[in-house]
Formats: sequence, C-alpha cells, structure tokens
Amino acid sequence: MKIVLASSNEHKVREINEIVAGSGLEFVLPPKGFDPVEDGKTFEENSLIKAKAAWELSKTWTLADDSGLCVDALDGKPGIYSARYAETPEKRIERVLREMQGVEDRAAHFACCMTLINPDGEVEYAFTGKCEGSIITESRGTNGFGYDPIFLVKGSTRTMAELSEDEKNEISHRSVALRQVLDYISKNLVTSS
Repeated sequence: MKIVLASSNEHKVREINEIVAGSGLEFVLPPKGFDPVEDGKTFEENSLIKAKAAWELSKTWTLADDSGLCVDALDGKPGIYSARYAETPEKRIERVLREMQGVEDRAAHFACCMTLINPDGEVEYAFTGKCEGSIITESRGTNGFGYDPIFLVKGSTRTMAELSEDEKNEISHRSVALRQVLDYISKNLVTSS
C-alpha cells in the first residue's frame, strides 16, 4: 500500500520508510506543487493542513505529521515554530541554548502529530506521539538532525544525536506516533489497496 507523505523532506520519508520496512507500506513524496501554508496554532492543526494539501494533489491515502521541540521553561517554545525558530539548524540550537541559560528546569519533549487522510479526503485517524527528555547545555552527537544534539533522552545518558538510527527509531516521537498509525492501518484497512 502506497501512502503519500505530506512532506518535501526526503530525510523524513527515508526515516519513516526505515521504520515501516517489511510492513507492506511504502511512503512517497507528494506530487509537485506541495507547498502548504502552515498557519495552524497546534501540531494537530498543522498536520491536518499538510494532509489536506497533499490529498488535494494526490487524491489518495495521505499521511502528514507536524512535530517539534517543546521546552517547559520556554512555555512550550519553540513548539510549532521549531523549524522556523532561526534561519539554520545551528542557529535554532544556539537560540534555545541562549534562552535556557541559567534555567534550572530543563524538561522538554518532542511531539509529533500524525493525520491519516483516506482517498475520499476524510480524516481516517490522528495521533500524537511524545518523547520525553531535557535540554543540555551544549551540543553532543552527530547522528540525527534538528534539535537532536541538545535533547537528552529521559532515562538515558545520551542525546538523541548520540543514538543509532535503530535506537532512535524505537523511542522517537515520530516512531511512537507512526506505530499507532500503523497499528490502526493493520487492524482497519486492507493493505493491498
């Protein structure tokens, strides 16, 4: 079963296909012209906006996710603005570390909301996955992307960027949400469609 992933991020498509390997599912990039305006106020709203935009172009099964880093001491920021918190990934990390200077409560989590749209354009299923952790004071690790180098995974001595791809795929917010979606698909949909 092919599902359009409402993203122009090839890394994300590859990561999700690695997680679902052997499931009978294959995720593909949306058709040309996919460029939704993410003006929702929550991960759920932005996920739905992206899913609908990809469905408009493909008229088939579509899955969208919206995800980001939420830092308790920053009132949940960067949150839905995670990808736009600064011009580059390095500057985004620098901004969070700067804003967290001298802050004792360093609790944070990654959140990922996934929305599955059926070929009729209706929401079939939606779920939000989380990965709990905290913000450290300097970057560590080279595996991963985004805020991974400053996110210490709860119950671990390593950052998300110090984990192997397999380890990350076991615990990440995206894999938690995706496993729920896959479980829904396997129990409710014919995977040969």
